[in-house]
Amino acid sequence: MEFRFIAASFVLVSALAVTLQVFFFSPISPDILELPPEHSTPLFAPNNHLQGVVKLGEGILNKPEGLCVDQKGMLYAATRDGWIKRLHTNGSCENWKKIHNKDTLLGLTVTRAGDLVVCDTDEGLIKVSEDGVVTALATHVNGENIWFADDVVEAGDGSLYFSVASTKFGLHNWHLDVLEAKPHGQLLKYDPVTMETSLVLDGLGFANGVAVSLDQEFLVVCESWKFRCLKYWLKEEMRGKVDVFIDNLPGCPDNINLAPDGSFWIAILQLTSSRMKFVHSSKAIKHVLATFPKLYERVRAVDRSAMAINVGSDGKIIKRLDDPTGEVMAFVTSVLEFDGKLYFGSLKNNFIGMLPLATLA
Repeated sequence: MEFRFIAASFVLVSALAVTLQVFFFSPISPDILELPPEHSTPLFAPNNHLQGVVKLGEGILNKPEGLCVDQKGMLYAATRDGWIKRLHTNGSCENWKKIHNKDTLLGLTVTRAGDLVVCDTDEGLIKVSEDGVVTALATHVNGENIWFADDVVEAGDGSLYFSVASTKFGLHNWHLDVLEAKPHGQLLKYDPVTMETSLVLDGLGFANGVAVSLDQEFLVVCESWKFRCLKYWLKEEMRGKVDVFIDNLPGCPDNINLAPDGSFWIAILQLTSSRMKFVHSSKAIKHVLATFPKLYERVRAVDRSAMAINVGSDGKIIKRLDDPTGEVMAFVTSVLEFDGKLYFGSLKNNFIGMLPLATLA
C-alpha cells in the first residue's frame, strides 16, 4: 500500500512538473493556424521528376541552401559550413570564399555590378568581393539589430530588398516561429547610395524568398507559414501597394527565383501533413512541442520529401515537381533556372540537383 502511494505521488508530481514546464516556461505564445485545403486537380498530383536530377558537387557541398548565378554563368551556393562554393559551367566545384565557421549563410544574389551579396543570420546583409573581403552592408534598422536575414534581391534601381524571417526567433529555433504562428517577419530595403536601411513591410508570416518581376513592376515576398506570397508594387503609380500574389499553396514557400520567361520558381516545404494539421489545431500541443524539441522532430516532415512549383507572373501554377519520398532530393529550399536547366538547393542533401528542362517536356 505504501509503495503504491509513493508511486502514485511520484507520477502526480512528475505530471505536475511537466505541466509547469510546458505552460510556464514555454518559449512561445501560440495561435491556432489553419492549414490550406488539399488540392485534388491533376496539376497538384505528386510526381517523381526530382528523382531524376543529376547530382553536382556531391560530397563537397554541405547543405547548399541558397543559389544564384553571375553574368558569366557560374553558379554560387551558400553552404552550412560557412563557405561560398562556386560551380563552373563545366560542372566542376570550387571552394571559392570561406566567410566563417558558422552555419548562418542563407540567400544570396549577384548584383549588376558583379558583387556577391549574402544574407547572414548573425551579421545581416554582407557583401563579398572577388578578393574575399567581407563588408557589412545592413546590420541595423530603426536602431535595432538585424537578425535572421533570409533572402535578398536587387531591384532595377540598385536597391537591395531582403527579408527577415523572424524578429523574435533565430535560425536554430526557426520552428518556434511556425509553431507560434504570429507574424514576426519583415521586408527591408538597403539603399546603396545613402547606405541606409529602411522598413518596407512588417508583420509578415516568416518572410522568406524575395524576387523582382521581369518588368521590374513588382516584388514577390514569400510568407512561409501563411502558405502564400505577397506582391509589393514597385512601379510609381502603384508603389507601396500590397496584393496577394498566390495563396493556398500546397506547402510553405521557401526561396523564389525569377525564370527567364518571367515566371517564378518556388521551393515548397512540406509542413501540411496530417500530423502538422493536428499540431496546429491545439495550443496545448504546440506548447509541448516547443518545450520538447525532440518531439517536434518526430512530427515535422520537411526533410522527408521535396517539391518545387513554377508560377506564372499572373500568380497561377504552371508546373509541379516532386520527390514525394525524399529518395533522391529532400528539403529543397531553392530552385534556379539558367541556360535550359533547373538547379536545386537543399538543407538535407550534400549536392546541388540539376534537371534539364527538356526532360520535363
